[in-house]
Amino acid sequence: MQQHENDHCEEQCFHPKLVESVAKELLGSIPADELAQLFKVLGDNTRIRILNALYLSELCVCDLTDLLGMNQSAVSHQLRVLRDARIVKAKKQGKNVLYSLDDEHVSGIICLGSEHVKELKR
Repeated sequence: MQQHENDHCEEQCFHPKLVESVAKELLGSIPADELAQLFKVLGDNTRIRILNALYLSELCVCDLTDLLGMNQSAVSHQLRVLRDARIVKAKKQGKNVLYSLDDEHVSGIICLGSEHVKELKR
């Protein structure tokens, strides 16, 4: 791997107050693992498309299969992965199950991620 000139300090320096401040807020090993797992679950094109749809509206599996052009089994599998990761939630409405994003944090991740990708295209 080629090292870029800006990837390292040209002069040794140390900022103890800054390092101490950051260290107080730095994620521990377990929360870092949990965050990595969240991004791992989000790192799938189909799941991102499902989350994007659910960001726009609460939907049932039938709606998602139609939107994504996938079969119900495949969509249900991905929803199960997302539900197990507490990224989406389900509620029974009559004979159907409606899916939505689990909370505002998930909505924020999808919104900010979408905005970031759209800005990269400019």
